[in-house]
Amino acid sequence: MIRSVALPLSLILGCGILTGQERKFETNSRLSLGTEEHLSASLRIGDLNADGRLDVAVANGRHWPQQNLIFFNQGRARFNLLRPLGRDMATSYATELADLDGDGDLDIAVGNDTAPNAIFLNNGNGEFHHHGSFGKPSSIRSLTLADIDRDGDVDILANARGRPNLIYLNDGSGQFPQSQTFGNAVDSTIDVAVADLNRDGELDLVLANRDGQPNVVLLNQGDLTFTERIPFGTGKDETRAVAIADLDGDGHLDWACGNIGQLNSVYLSDGQGHVRKTLHFGRPGDQTYTLAIADMNNDEQLDIVVGNVRQSNAVYINKDGATDFQQIPFGDASESTYNLAVGDLNDDGYQDIAVANSGSINRIYLNLPDEK
Repeated sequence: MIRSVALPLSLILGCGILTGQERKFETNSRLSLGTEEHLSASLRIGDLNADGRLDVAVANGRHWPQQNLIFFNQGRARFNLLRPLGRDMATSYATELADLDGDGDLDIAVGNDTAPNAIFLNNGNGEFHHHGSFGKPSSIRSLTLADIDRDGDVDILANARGRPNLIYLNDGSGQFPQSQTFGNAVDSTIDVAVADLNRDGELDLVLANRDGQPNVVLLNQGDLTFTERIPFGTGKDETRAVAIADLDGDGHLDWACGNIGQLNSVYLSDGQGHVRKTLHFGRPGDQTYTLAIADMNNDEQLDIVVGNVRQSNAVYINKDGATDFQQIPFGDASESTYNLAVGDLNDDGYQDIAVANSGSINRIYLNLPDEK
C-alpha cells in the first residue's frame, strides 16, 4: 500500500540532523554528470582520489561502444572534473568499485557485452591504468564484487543473460586466473546480491532472472558449492534488480526486487534463506531496472530507491517494517534510468542519488527537506 502522510520530526542533539523528516529529491542544470547524452548502463559512487569527497564512475555503451567516464566531486556535489576511464571504447554494462589489489584504494572492474572485460587499478590519486582483462567475452549485464571465498581479497561475480554466470577468483593482486559457474547454465540473470542469509558463515546468492525464469536463492554449502536452489516469487517474474538488507528490523536479511511490467516485491526472510512473507510496492505497470536500499530520511529504517524506464523514478520511505511505504517521485518520466547509486554527495548528512540514464544526461538528485 502506498500513502503519503507527514512523518514526525525529531532532532539528534549535537549533530543538527533532522530525522524522520519529509524529504524531496531535486536536480538542476549544475547537478549533471557532464553535458552529453550517453547510453549509460550503470554508475557507482566512491572516493576515488582520497580527498574525502565521493566521486562517480559511469559505464557507457550497453550494446554499442562508448567511453567510460569518471567524474570527480569538487565539493557540494559539483562534478567539475571529468576523466576518461581507459583508452578504448567498449560495450560496457558495469563499472564496480573495490580494492582489488589490496593497496587501500578503490579500483574498478568493468563488465562488457561480448567484449573483453577489464580491470583498472588506482594509483591512489584517481588515476587508473589498465591492469588486464578477466574471463572470456560474454553477454555481461552486471558485476557484483565480494570476497565470496573468504580468503581476504575481493572476487568478481559476472552475470550473463542467457549464458553461464561466473565467479572469478582474485589471486590477491587484481588478477583472476580461476573461475567457476554458478546457477543454471541457461539462467537469464540480470543481477545478483550476495550475503550470508542463513548465518552459517558462507556467502549466499540471490539471483534476479528474466525471460520467464524463476528467481532463486542459492545457498552456499561451503567451498563455493551452491547445490541448494530455493525459488521465490511467482516463477515467471521479469526481475531486473535485487538488493539485500534487513528491511523489517527483525535481524534477518531480506531482499527487494525490481520488476518489469508488474509490482516490485519485498521478500521477508525466515533467517534460513527461505521467504517468510512477500510484500509489494510501487505500481502494477512499473518498468523498474534498478534499485538500492538506504536510510533516506535518517529515521533508522531502510528505504528503497528505484529507477524506472520511461516513468518517474521513486524513493519508497519505509513506514513500519516494510509493511507500508510512502512514495516520493523524482526525475523526468521521459528518461530511461538503467542504474542508480546513493551516497552523501554534498556532505549534509543525507543520502543523495546519482542516476545513469540511457539516452539522456546523467544527473544528481540532492536529498533536501520538503517544507511544504
